[in-house]
Amino acid sequence: MEHHPLKQPSPEKGFEHVNRYFDPKLNVWAAKILPGEFYVTSHGEMIGTVLGSCISACVRDVKLGIGGMNHFMLPIQNEHSTAQWGSDANTSETRYGNWAMEYLLNTLYKLGCSKRNLEVKLFGGGQVLASMTDVGQRNILFAYDFLRKEGLNVKAADVGDVFSRKVLFFPDTGSVKVRRITTTKNETIIQREKGYLESIRQHKDDSNIELF
Repeated sequence: MEHHPLKQPSPEKGFEHVNRYFDPKLNVWAAKILPGEFYVTSHGEMIGTVLGSCISACVRDVKLGIGGMNHFMLPIQNEHSTAQWGSDANTSETRYGNWAMEYLLNTLYKLGCSKRNLEVKLFGGGQVLASMTDVGQRNILFAYDFLRKEGLNVKAADVGDVFSRKVLFFPDTGSVKVRRITTTKNETIIQREKGYLESIRQHKDDSNIELF
């Protein structure tokens, strides 16, 4: 039986379905979120995802060390849409930016976070889908506009351009590690986003690592 030096913390209520694992290289428990999901932790876990044209907002309370990350593909849900992807927010509404941001912030507030202590960092929005070159830019503009209306400033960002990104967020410290995937090895990400976008409509590169 494999033993880890750190005991796995219990997830916050409502996040039991999120894929969680131990990262031996970084010696930390982690949660991996997919498009349409978000995750919040108060236990010093790492949160990771891979972004193409999608956006992730990394938000934390600098006093409490509680924070979370979302991952959305399109800015705003069509008000006429009746499609549902599941019974909880992580697999239905949160594929859209307006809901992804609302759910993330409201969950943080419920855990005692204060708006005045929130720190926000944004990532993603790359132009990786040749047939839909504006998706990433629309996501970027939406995220900045939403945060402006909420009275929240963006402390750091790595958005736009033409590549995908792997993002690792540490809510307890606020550190974010970003790996820009600049080679042709991002074909899996492109195909995943194409399939994800289509389903909404119908129902290793170590270079360019930056810290934020």
